[in-house]
Amino acid sequence: MLALKVLLVPVFLLALSLAGQRWGPAVAGWLAGLPVVTGPILFFLAAEQGTEFAAHAASAALSAVFASVVFSVAYAHAARRAGWPVALPAALAGWAAAAWGLSWLPVSAAASLLVALATLAAAPRLFPAAAPRLFPAVAAPGARSLAAAELPLRMLAGALLTLAVTLAARMLGAHWSGRLAVFPILGIVLAVFSHRAQGMAFAAALLRAMAAGLYSFVAFCFTLSVTLPRLGLMAGFAAAVLAALALQLATRRRLPGAPAAG
Repeated sequence: MLALKVLLVPVFLLALSLAGQRWGPAVAGWLAGLPVVTGPILFFLAAEQGTEFAAHAASAALSAVFASVVFSVAYAHAARRAGWPVALPAALAGWAAAAWGLSWLPVSAAASLLVALATLAAAPRLFPAAAPRLFPAVAAPGARSLAAAELPLRMLAGALLTLAVTLAARMLGAHWSGRLAVFPILGIVLAVFSHRAQGMAFAAALLRAMAAGLYSFVAFCFTLSVTLPRLGLMAGFAAAVLAALALQLATRRRLPGAPAAG
């Protein structure tokens, strides 16, 4: 399991980075909405702490979509006025405040689903104005290509963040484990490195697309929270993965610059 924790997120970060360079931030952000970080964390929790524990954690992770979107919105706004050393702390402060606020709400699958869907419905209006110059479908002409040394750095940062979050989550109970499972690992690495390498517009577009891609994440966590206690570990995760992939494919047509099917 340690090898999976160390390898899965970095490999996905590599794929997202290459997708962003090939098809632009809209596609990379959409793909980043998949539960590639939260899913393995919840699987580890289910295997080590039991399916009931993981089901409660999945409900908490579902409502934590709110905190994830707050991070993305805060970074996108802050990045218009300052570089990443200012934008990142502002975004993390927003995430922490949102996660703390969620801790005061009762956690159930139905209530968490309402919070998540309301957040995603409001998200497009919370980002800076979606002008083409600010949210391009492809990288801006002046943006530089990713340096060869930058991809390993992105992958290393993703691995270290994943290990830190999974170690902390196991000590904090089901609800905080679920919220920490949605800690914006991909958002941090992709936003900071994209901001540095490809500019504010690219990073902001990626974060906006990431929020739009979270419907598959919602499908995954909600399905997991209701199926794990009934179906068990393997069948519950299989149902959740199928639900997430179905939602992801359903939203694909709306992407500018998406690769052609087939």
